[in-house]
Order: sequence, then structure tokens, then C-alpha cells
Amino acid sequence: MASENFVDYVKLCCRSGKGGPGSTHMHRDRTTAKGGPDGGDGGRGGHVILRGNAQMWTLLHLKYRKHISAGHGESGGANRRHGADGQDEFLDVPIGTVVRDADTREVVGEITEDGQEWVMVPGGRGGLGNDHFKSSTNQTPRYAQPGEDGTELWRILELKLLADVGLVGFPNAGKSTLLSVVSAAKPEIADYPFTTLRPNLGMVSYRGDRSFVMADIPGIIEGAHEGRGLGLRFLRHIERNSVLLFLVPGDADDIAESYHILLAELEQYNPELLEKDRILTISKCDLLDAELREEVTASLGDLKHHYFSAVTGEGVDRLKDQLWLAIQGGAA
Repeated sequence: MASENFVDYVKLCCRSGKGGPGSTHMHRDRTTAKGGPDGGDGGRGGHVILRGNAQMWTLLHLKYRKHISAGHGESGGANRRHGADGQDEFLDVPIGTVVRDADTREVVGEITEDGQEWVMVPGGRGGLGNDHFKSSTNQTPRYAQPGEDGTELWRILELKLLADVGLVGFPNAGKSTLLSVVSAAKPEIADYPFTTLRPNLGMVSYRGDRSFVMADIPGIIEGAHEGRGLGLRFLRHIERNSVLLFLVPGDADDIAESYHILLAELEQYNPELLEKDRILTISKCDLLDAELREEVTASLGDLKHHYFSAVTGEGVDRLKDQLWLAIQGGAA
């Protein structure tokens, strides 16, 4: 299944290369039997480097590659020749990848642009050759610096999806159904909660050659900001969406309360999420007759809302219009 190929979390053991030792060589040639020191410096150890790649959407290629090792630097040589640097290890990752320390969970780096390079684990420095240690009182030093050891660090890579619209709702609210209707994406759809366990992306065509990206985020439950229902794994994908589309099914017991519970979960996870444009849409509106719609509208008060049905197609085009206006910075 395509959803099995979406990986948004990997834990890696990264080892940078050891620096090469400096040389203790003494200059010798046909005319010089006892020359001074001319040992060169050792090469630095290889770095482990992350590189942003806009053509990638998943961390799948790193899922089974738990140990990453860069090359070691080479020794310095005669005539002050510098040792070769160790080979750097480049890891291409999608834009939106965040790097955390595996022990403290602190964010230590982030990839936000295509082609951006960031040294995740630096290689050890090469040692200085004996040429650096000569002096008026020690003209023939026969010692040099060893190279620095490489560093071994455990790092966690997390992917935060970049999308124009993020779907927010409880499990079984109709998010995957909406995505399948407005785009060519084929998410798994079934009549039970937590059908979607991984985010799905779809390209939504809009009036001619325009389009935008919609992300189907796995369902949020109350307490998600505390990690319930893998909430933290899901909520991070909402952070990089330009517009948040809240979905509450028409058969919910209390639509207004459901919306405010979702809003509270986002606020407790990251208050900045409330600054994003958001649209409330009531899915499965084919289940509501005219009288029930009036009751729902009255219960929502001044809260802007929209009805749509993926079954009948009602309201889908108008919803796309609203989303496009919000993405362009207009009023939804």
C-alpha cells in the first residue's frame, strides 16, 4: 500500500570521521641529510550532512539505515602535504525535516529550503604536523598532534508536512473521503475510526491550471496534545499548513463543542496554530435535513461555517473557492 511508504520518523546513530594524525617527517633530499621538520597536517574527519531535497516527500529511504558513518581523515605527509579530508556522508531529506537530540528531544536543526546543507555531526579535526612545533629552542620536534576522534550521536529526524491546506478532525470525520473527492489521492477509507494512520497528500486542481496541496492528517482525539492516540506524532504535521480546514461530521452530537475541543487541542499543543487561517466545514451534510441545518446554524452563532457532502457533491466547489481565497490571503 502507498501509505506504508510514508515514513515521517526515523532514529539514526550517526558517526562522523576521525581526523588524520599530523606527520613527524624530517626533510631529506640529495643535498640535505638532516633537514628540519616538514610534516604536514592530517585531514579532517568526514561530516554527516543533511541536505534538503524538494523532490522527496518521505524519510522511507532512511527507515532501514540505522547507522550512518562518514570517512576518516588521512595522515599528513612530507613537504607539508596536507592529508586528505574524510569523505562526507550526505543524507538527502525532504524540506520540513526537523532534527532532535535523541536523549533530550531538543530541536537542534531544521531543513527548510531546497539544497540547504547542515552539518548534523561534525568530523574530528586533523592533527597538526611537526612543522607547527619548531622553535628557536626546539628546531627538530619529533612529535605531532593525533587527529581528533569522530563523534557518535543519536539523532531523531521528524518530517513536518508542507501543505497549503491541512485537514483537522476527529477520527472518522470524513477527511480521507474529502481528499479522495477533490484530488487524485487514494487514501484508505473505511467505516471505523483511525483508518488513516499516516498523513496523505493530494494535489487539488482548481479552476483551470491552478492547484494547491491538501494534507489528510490522521484523526485527533481529546488529549492529543498529551500524546494520546499518537497525538504528538500527528499534530506536528499541522504546524506547516497554511490553512487549517476543520471537519466535523453532520451526525456529531454537538458540532460546536466538537470544533472547540479540536481548537483547544491545537492551542495546548502550540498556541501559534490559532494564528493560521481556519475554516469550519460540516461534512456528511446529506444526513441533515433543512430543519436540522437551521438548528446547527443557530448553535454555531457567529462562527463561520460551511456545509458539504462528498456523497452528493454538494458544497465541494464552493469549499474549494473558500480554500483558494484563504491560501491567497483573502477572507474565507
